[in-house]
This record gives sequence, structure tokens and C-alpha cells, in this order.
Amino acid sequence: MTNDPPRLEKPFYIRAMFARIAPRYELMNHVMTAGQDVFWRREVIKRAGLLPGGHLLDLGTGTGDLAREALRQQPECAILAADFTLEMMRTGQTHTPPGPNWVAADSLCLPLPTAKFDAVVSGFLLRNVANLPLALGEQFRVLKPGGRLVALDTTRPHSRSLLTPLIRLHMRFVIPLLGAVITGQSDAYRYLPTSSENFCTAETLAAELQAAGFKQVGFQRHMFGTIAIHWGCKP
Repeated sequence: MTNDPPRLEKPFYIRAMFARIAPRYELMNHVMTAGQDVFWRREVIKRAGLLPGGHLLDLGTGTGDLAREALRQQPECAILAADFTLEMMRTGQTHTPPGPNWVAADSLCLPLPTAKFDAVVSGFLLRNVANLPLALGEQFRVLKPGGRLVALDTTRPHSRSLLTPLIRLHMRFVIPLLGAVITGQSDAYRYLPTSSENFCTAETLAAELQAAGFKQVGFQRHMFGTIAIHWGCKP
């Protein structure tokens, strides 16, 4: 199994990996999750509580799936889609109708004003950042008071679950095989189980959100406990 890259090398590894898989990224997500990722993204945007005229930041936007869902649910909001992998955003810009505004940005040092956004959402971003507290701190900074963070990401299933061995088999062997067939990049999809197994539990991530200053923190597990939607509010 591919090892998780060293912390200092992680941003360069992540950017190169997502650049390679950008053309088939959305298709692979749909196949890996049996289409459930569409429903998770809908739930993320619902929990963001967007109002007409509100400002949303989709951080680590990739090809813009969450941003487009936000426009579908609330066409009158202003959406900024940010990522540090240009190839992913270029792929997202090929979608029609036209999507959000796009910006190149690193989640650890956002080139954005303080207290600008009513909500910050992300999909499968947090397990990929090199410094989780710093990433959460930046999201806290750019939110308005009362603003909401909603994050969709992988999480480790309960170790005592009877399904855990089957889940690991699927993650370690089936997903890399699918990645090789669909994207030609099996290495990228060997990174997925490694990063998921090395990422914190849903409970630990909730504690990290609280440590960053968020209140009303909660989460909901999906897909046999391997996916979680997290949320919190800036006081």
C-alpha cells in the first residue's frame, strides 16, 4: 500500500495526484460511492443554510461539484470555488451552464478577507491538508459571525464493526482496481485508503472543530461509517 506522503511533501504530492486524475475524477467518485456522493453533497449544501444574496466559499472545490449544487439549491447566492490544483478547476469550468467564480488558493493561507462568507463548505478536503488546525483556523477566519462550516470527508469506521474487514478489503483492493480501470491511476487510489485510515475519527475531527472555535458542532456518518458530514458555527 502507498504510504501517506511526509507532511512537508504532502501539498506537492496532492496537487500532482489530483492533476493526473482530474478528467475522470467525478466519474470515479460516482462509481466508488455507487452514486451516493450526489446525495451527500446535497445534504452538505442544505446544512450550509444559504440565503439569497449570501456568500459561499467552496474550499478544495476540485471540479466544482459542491459549488454547482449550491447554485442549484440557491441560484441567488454568490459562490467562490477555490482550489490549488488548476487542472481540477479547468475540468470543472468545462461544465455547462456556467458555474461559480473560481480562484486558485491554498487552504492553509487563504487570499481572502476576514469575515467575508456566510458559509464555507468542502468535500474530501480535510484529510488531504498538511496542517488540519491551520486549515480549520483559516475557515473560521473567513466566516462571518454566525457563519457555518460544513465538511464532507472520509472517516475511520468503528474498529469493532463486523463490516470493518470487508470495508478494508474494498478500500485496499477494489478501489485501486477501479482507479486503474477508470483513470489509469491506481497509485492515486491506493492513496485514498491510506489517507482515510490515517485520518482522524469523526469524534476527533469534531473535537478539532471545537478547538478551532466552532460551536454547535456535530456530525453524521454515512456509507457504513466510512463517510461523515461535519458542521459547526462561528459564534
